[in-house]
Amino acid sequence: MNPQDNRPRYILAIDLGTSGCKTALVSTTGAVLGFEFQEVPLYLFPGGGAEQDPDHWWEAVLTTSRKLLDRGLVPAAGDVIAVNCTTQWSGTVAVDKEGRHLMNAVIWMDSRGAPHIREITGGPIRVAGYAPQKLLRWIRLTGGAPTHSGKDSLAHILFIKNERPEVYKNTYKFLEPKDYLNLRFTGIFASSYEAITLHWLTDNRDISRVRYDERLIRMSTVDPDKLPGLWPVASILGPIRKEVAAQLGLPADIPVVTGTPDMHSAAAGAGAVGDYEGHLYIGTSSWITCHVPFKKTDLVHNMATLPAGIPNRYFVADEQETAGACLTFLRDNVLYHKDELLREEKLPNVYKIFDRIAAGVPAGSRRVIFTPWLYGERTPVDDHMLRAGLHNISLGTTREDLIRAFLEGVAYNCRWVLQYVEKFIGRPMETLNIIGGGANSALWCQIFADVLNRRIRQVRDPIQANLRGAALLAAVALGRLRLEDIPKCTEIAAVFDPDPKNRAIYDELFGEFLNIYKKNRGIYRRLNRPGGQ
Repeated sequence: MNPQDNRPRYILAIDLGTSGCKTALVSTTGAVLGFEFQEVPLYLFPGGGAEQDPDHWWEAVLTTSRKLLDRGLVPAAGDVIAVNCTTQWSGTVAVDKEGRHLMNAVIWMDSRGAPHIREITGGPIRVAGYAPQKLLRWIRLTGGAPTHSGKDSLAHILFIKNERPEVYKNTYKFLEPKDYLNLRFTGIFASSYEAITLHWLTDNRDISRVRYDERLIRMSTVDPDKLPGLWPVASILGPIRKEVAAQLGLPADIPVVTGTPDMHSAAAGAGAVGDYEGHLYIGTSSWITCHVPFKKTDLVHNMATLPAGIPNRYFVADEQETAGACLTFLRDNVLYHKDELLREEKLPNVYKIFDRIAAGVPAGSRRVIFTPWLYGERTPVDDHMLRAGLHNISLGTTREDLIRAFLEGVAYNCRWVLQYVEKFIGRPMETLNIIGGGANSALWCQIFADVLNRRIRQVRDPIQANLRGAALLAAVALGRLRLEDIPKCTEIAAVFDPDPKNRAIYDELFGEFLNIYKKNRGIYRRLNRPGGQ
């Protein structure tokens, strides 16, 4: 036996988020050797448009991969045994037969397809905007239905079909972001069981054999020839293209794994792969989810069990639009906005300063409440017209109060969805593993514990959870790791238990948080209606 066979092996894991691309070398047991990051521009347009340039994605992938591999972190290039991508979900890239993109990618934040979704989901008789027969078919086959927010992949395709007809005509395949990266790596036009879900065109009742459904495709009005072939989750897609391997200095025959959207890899990176083992993600957006052994839908609160990133499992799908993005807004648009009022440079590590400032404010932010709906909301209400607000401000309110209110407002929003997730799965989630950039804050972890009244376990290096999850799922696909061993590969840095002294104030303010939504949703709809100024 070759003694070198016992050397560690590594996955080139790529995490393409909304803010940019992070690439890491991760061992098959989840140890992150190092990573590189490159920002990617985001373009927002009137009417709900949100786009990114796929060339910027690919440039960031190549640049970060080359920088990382050139650092000599592994003894030999042959020690890197696979490539696996995890990316933002619910995005659409229109490509021609040569794999060239025909326009910018329409990403998950884009709502311009909303009127076209309403058209295909409606009928003479409507229930919540859906024709009953269509709605029942979608729920029975897929577990959900196209949301009227217009932010699903199907809505993006319909937007292109109706408002960019030349692009639609020349499109060979519509691809999710991770499928586009896989195309660049392998030359294969393909998607996977879990990634294709938000097209709402697949029958996933048999989780081991997800397939397109002709009836759903006819209802959608999408040309079926423009849809990619489907591959099982956590499987080998194919070998890397020789020219890409040469660019990166990787072996010519290294396999590329099918990859997953970010929600799916995050679960593995959080170590929460068993049934009902929950995790809380706090990044640009947020979610609370777990894997379950059943198929179920709660259309009213925009939740459903959908195909997971691990074989033969479902996970509870929900998402809240803005979490960490609220702090970015506070930093860039309020405290350090570059205008004539600015008299100092933007501070480095400003989020750590936020923590120190907010730590000196009592729980409840002196009864100031922030509602974090900067870009509408998805769960537990699907309403893209909601907007954020600071409530109960007085002359005595300080900047310190506002900063803590931002942290607490995101936590109230998570509590809002948690109560419906727990009702959905029929049991409390006593412990949540927390990941994402927001989990780096010990103060925020404690606020989540107090507001949610749940034990919060802070995963070590939480911002790397997606990368770690992608690598662990690749190790499973390669047969080097068992699914049940994934939790052993996840270290917990700290545990935060609820402080009973804060129970009363957070219960009271959460109730008022819900009242703010109920009393003001009509105002938001009038202010933000299509065509309004």
